[in-house]
Amino acid sequence: MNQSLQRRAYALWALPVVVLVLVFVAYPLGLLIVSSFSSLSFSGQVTGWAGWDNYQALLIDPALPNVLRNTAGWTVGVVAGTLLISIGVAIVLNENFPGRRVVRWILVIPWATSLIITSLVFAWLFDSRLGTINVIGMSAGILSDPIAFLGAGQTAKLILIFVGIFVSVPFTTYLLLSGLQGIPAEYYEAASIDGANRIRRFRYITLPLLRPFIQLAGLLNAIYVFNSFPIIWILTRGGPANDTQTIITYMYKMAFSTDETGKAAALGTGGFFLLLLLGSAYWITLRRSNRITG
Repeated sequence: MNQSLQRRAYALWALPVVVLVLVFVAYPLGLLIVSSFSSLSFSGQVTGWAGWDNYQALLIDPALPNVLRNTAGWTVGVVAGTLLISIGVAIVLNENFPGRRVVRWILVIPWATSLIITSLVFAWLFDSRLGTINVIGMSAGILSDPIAFLGAGQTAKLILIFVGIFVSVPFTTYLLLSGLQGIPAEYYEAASIDGANRIRRFRYITLPLLRPFIQLAGLLNAIYVFNSFPIIWILTRGGPANDTQTIITYMYKMAFSTDETGKAAALGTGGFFLLLLLGSAYWITLRRSNRITG
């Protein structure tokens, strides 16, 4: 096959992906950006040109600083917790022990289960009146009165981060496990002969060779968690008093609850470019780091 035919074949194979990206990513993104500069009715119909008015209204919104802080805390908390736990779980699952296959199957369940269902389960667990934890605690005499777990800002944030970690660990663990299984056993054998203990083998063999997988897992998790909606909305709806409101949930609230569709579009556009900027900076930093250490 000559070079021209090869290029046509590559283009043909890439065409479905290009079409999907244009239809489901580029086109909606274009509509979002145009909407952010438009006056919109509650149904989303364009009623006029607003220019920068939506962005100006967004910047003077008193809730915006808290929303940005919540988004940062939520994203960093879930990603950091997920990576720390997943590294340990992946190392354990990489060892040979009875029932390892069963444990791997069980680990898939939180990831395979619908995120809405998982969020509803935790909402029932922590419900202030009929929640499982309160019912058991009061029945056992541990609690005298039910606790409003999701009624206090700091407690609600910690619970949301816990749920976020719970649903993120399986995917991240399997990603890291694939990296661990690619490390040759001879490296560990040679290190053992040289007298290296488990900690030194982890520090000088496992961690450096697993680093590309950790970096990829961190980036993918950050994008996923930043855009996560069901967990926060089902458990707290951004409350109490916007203490758990993130960019995604606040955008939804403005678009469908307070009739601020244009302002919501501006927030969505800003969130997209913020994530694009942070993701690009993270990726560039990682490439430079790998080039220096490589």
